[in-house]
Amino acid sequence: MALNAEEGRRALELITSRFDDWRWRKKIEKMLSLPPSGFSDDKQRAIFLYLKTNLKAYKSRRADPDTWMVGGFVTREVIERARFNPKLVGVGITKEDVDFLGTDPGAEVDQAWWDDMLVGWFEEPEAEAPSTDEVEGPALREVRTDSQPVQIKPDHP
Repeated sequence: MALNAEEGRRALELITSRFDDWRWRKKIEKMLSLPPSGFSDDKQRAIFLYLKTNLKAYKSRRADPDTWMVGGFVTREVIERARFNPKLVGVGITKEDVDFLGTDPGAEVDQAWWDDMLVGWFEEPEAEAPSTDEVEGPALREVRTDSQPVQIKPDHP
């Protein structure tokens, strides 16, 4: 389950407003290394991908882990470019979609929020197990072969 629209907005505000704060730089770099599937809103996902690709530092070797240019003029320039010309972010992105970039998310975004956000980024909803009351008779188990599924009955009654 990905971040909802409100939590996604706070995450993007965090990336674009606290990049000059040394206490948040490593956390912002960690966020940029996460997969974009953590955002449920398509527009927020597009903004995140824009930030991720434009803040990626040049790597001399392919095996090196990704590094990010977080802080200073470069980060500010990427954010201002997105706010000035939203079409750089994506096709369906409007000025209203990127207006919040650069604004602080508020005091409620702290270490506890950060931990909850990381859990929400990767949390998968649990699938409901079928009730044992609904199954009657011997249980069948299904085995997949290359072409079709085959049902196998248990050996004992």
